[in-house]
Amino acid sequence: MAKRVLIAGFKHETNTFSKLSTTRESYEARGLHFGDEIVAAYKGTNTEQAAFHDACARHGWEPVLAVAANAVPSGKVARDIYETVSGHILETIDTAGTPDAVLLELHGAMVAEHTFDGEGTLLELIREKIGREVPIGVTLDLHANVTARMAELADIMVSYRTYPHVDLYDTGTVCADLMARTLAGEISPTVTLARAPLLDGVDHGRTTAPGPMRMLLERGAALEREPGVLRVSINAGFPWADLPETGPSALLVGDGGDDRYRALADGLADLMWETREELTVTPITSAKAIALARDRGRVGAPVVISDFADNPGGGGYGDATGLLRAMVEAGLQDAALAALYDPESVAACQAAGAGAELTLDLGGKVEPGLGAPVRATGTVEGLYEGKFRLEGPMATGVAVDIGPAAVFKVGGVEVVLASKRAQNLDRNYFKSCGIDPAERAVVAVKSAQHFRADYGPIASEIVVVDEGGGLTSRNFRELDYRHVRRPVWPLDEDATHNSRTGAGGHAA
Repeated sequence: MAKRVLIAGFKHETNTFSKLSTTRESYEARGLHFGDEIVAAYKGTNTEQAAFHDACARHGWEPVLAVAANAVPSGKVARDIYETVSGHILETIDTAGTPDAVLLELHGAMVAEHTFDGEGTLLELIREKIGREVPIGVTLDLHANVTARMAELADIMVSYRTYPHVDLYDTGTVCADLMARTLAGEISPTVTLARAPLLDGVDHGRTTAPGPMRMLLERGAALEREPGVLRVSINAGFPWADLPETGPSALLVGDGGDDRYRALADGLADLMWETREELTVTPITSAKAIALARDRGRVGAPVVISDFADNPGGGGYGDATGLLRAMVEAGLQDAALAALYDPESVAACQAAGAGAELTLDLGGKVEPGLGAPVRATGTVEGLYEGKFRLEGPMATGVAVDIGPAAVFKVGGVEVVLASKRAQNLDRNYFKSCGIDPAERAVVAVKSAQHFRADYGPIASEIVVVDEGGGLTSRNFRELDYRHVRRPVWPLDEDATHNSRTGAGGHAA
């Protein structure tokens, strides 16, 4: 008889400093699919869900489809949508019966209104239904804040190994294939977790240049040649979350219980501590970025500017105005920015119509203290539906909806205005609005790192701007952390590696 495998996804990267609650509407805006809708949404895409479904066909499993839910990073997940999604998973178990295994697509940094540990709470609810004997496999973003409870309740945990995250499908495949070996009785996986007293580290997980993350991944790959070591994951953590267990971690999936696993995982945590100050990217100010772009950018070989401090992919509002103001005041030509979250300005453009000239207060509306709106007179170049599919290396094939959109041109700067918050992941954020970024001299993106996967090939140079003015700035000491464990680096100069913590898992 075919093994029955429950498949579900519940993802969110929660910025606890954001004032925007993550609601049902937030999930519907990015992806909320139930049952067979999951296959239609993700078949053939570079996602863990696609990998899970393909694994079912490959291993002869019967998939039991629950829900796949994902929302743009923002503030805490509202209790009602949390209970809706988790409740649907539990109801699926009640209706279909206890499965032979569970595959979960999680992020690892979810915070809900009623729990610091969104994923740990979910795993606990599932364990109450299925018991300890049914194996659970979990995929994680490499920016997961892995908790001891998560490690204890899962049998398999596998994180992405790339940032930009271009290995979603591969990660899902590794997790599913380890589950296949578990169901066949070949292995009895356990999870060992280790961490150092770090809020941030391993170069925030960047893999686009030699540095701490790539070094740790290489060390982890070498450990996988050790007897019994099945998979090693390095998590950079998500520092804009005020939680007791925020920060980088190492995960080791081993076959059975072995004291060696603790020592091996702790060794990775040691290396995280030793490399904590090493960075491969040095942010600069908007003024310096604009000067560089003016000097080196040219049509067909643009300078690409990342607005690191206002990255919607890390919970930023997407409407901070510091970089936009600098671009406009500098009088840049052949320049474009995408996407500025400003539904009010989109509505004004729609009312005026394409070709209209009007004066708008651009951006700066969610939390004006992070940067006031930019008052500018310009032309409505076009109005757009704001729906497209990703074609770049990251999450290829996934549908995106930035809501009704408009292109508003101020001098030589084309601004893509969006009605929904979204991180710029590939060139279609411009192309869907009639702009080819390869044919501009300066391209600015609301993104911290993911943009590199698709913009790198067209960029003559990439620069990163961080001068505060956003929720994803690395100005950690200016944020009001109240719950993170202390001492912790870089908040506390007296933090030492003696406060290292870890957790072990169990055998299925």
